[in-house]
Formats: sequence, structure tokens, C-alpha cells
Amino acid sequence: MVLGGGGALGAAVMEQLLASHRFDRVGVVAARAFKPALRGLQPVPDEPGALAAFGATTALVVFDRQRHANGRDAAFVRPEPGALAARAAQLHAAGVRALVVVVPHAPALLPQALQAGLANLDEGAVAAMDFEQLVFMRMAQSGGAVGAIGSWAARLAGWMLAQLHWMVPQREQPVRVATVARFAAALAVALRQAPRGTRVLPPEWLWLAAQGDDVATLAERWLAGQPPPASAAMRQRW
Repeated sequence: MVLGGGGALGAAVMEQLLASHRFDRVGVVAARAFKPALRGLQPVPDEPGALAAFGATTALVVFDRQRHANGRDAAFVRPEPGALAARAAQLHAAGVRALVVVVPHAPALLPQALQAGLANLDEGAVAAMDFEQLVFMRMAQSGGAVGAIGSWAARLAGWMLAQLHWMVPQREQPVRVATVARFAAALAVALRQAPRGTRVLPPEWLWLAAQGDDVATLAERWLAGQPPPASAAMRQRW
């Protein structure tokens, strides 16, 4: 089940879960009834009874900025960072035992209010809920603190640094939405066979996935506590 199916990241996560063909159904918590365009996707009302009736044992909470594309994103429930603990408790009560919390990979592109909320995620409260599997996929790019500073000098410095994006090799730029979604879906699949525990995914593993490594294999290696592949370590040195 996906909570946070709106936005580019949420949509990509749903598509990757469906493309994996490893789940009988993929539910998405919906704010209103709609007919899904993707086969295998099932809207689930944001009600305790409906969540429990769907019967998901694995869930992903995806935080992303809201888009305004023909009102599409309005059909999905958009989780608020401050409500993470309450939402996690709701999912746990509905039978979810494996939870992946996906934080945007480029928070500097998010509205300031969402950036501030992500800094206050109550991860400790969620970890205390006795999920069999709990993974936090944190940001792979530091937050945009410059945007929170009001001085014109700080804003000018932020703009100048942003222009350097075009001078950075693609392999060293922040990972794209598609990569984050592929890794999140791979984790959702691999968690069912992984040892029980609470984990925080280092951003470096997302970067490795962006270099073309097999994402499913990377997810399995990380969950098993193994080091990155030798080829990936070689690329990091070079």
C-alpha cells in the first residue's frame, strides 16, 4: 500500500511497484473514489476499516510536493510530515508489518513548509511501534537552508550555487526521482525476506543505483548488511 501517491515521486513509486509484478495488488490511499489507469492499482479509502480490509502487510509512506496537473494529485491522500507517527500507527493497526518511509531526494526543490516539516519527522516514535521491518530512505541532497534565510546576500549566493548544477557531471548530481522510486520498490520486495530490524538507507546507495547497478541486487545486499559491489567501490575511488 502507498500513502502519498501524488507528486512525481509518489506516482513513480506506484508504477515501480506494479512493474515489479511481485505483489498481488498495490493499494493507494485515496482522498476520493476514482478509476485507476494502471492495472493492479486499487484505491483505498482513508478509513481504518478500509485500510484493514485491504490486507496490506507492506506499506510505503511517500513525502513529495503537490503538483497541479489537471487535479490528478487531489485524488490521493497527501501525508503531512507532522502526522508521520499517527499515520504509521494507523498502518500498523491495519496489519502492516513492513514500512518504508521515503523522503524526497532533493528537498531544496520543495516548498519551505514541507522542508521544515521533514526536519521534524518523529522517526523515534515510529521505530517504537514494533514494525517487523522499518526503513527510512532519507534525502540524498542536503536541505536548502539558504532558502530559509531572508537576506538578499544569502539568496544571491543560493542562486549562484544553483547555477553550478550545469557544471557538475551527471554521475555526481543528485539522484533522480526514477532512481529513488526503483530503490523504494526494490526494498518493498526484498524486505519480506530480510532480517527483522529498523534501518536508515545511506544516500550513497541511491547514488550507486543511479550509476546503472542492478537495483534489486543492491537492495538485497544492503538489507543483508553486505558492502557495496566491488565494481561500485572502484567507481567511487575513481
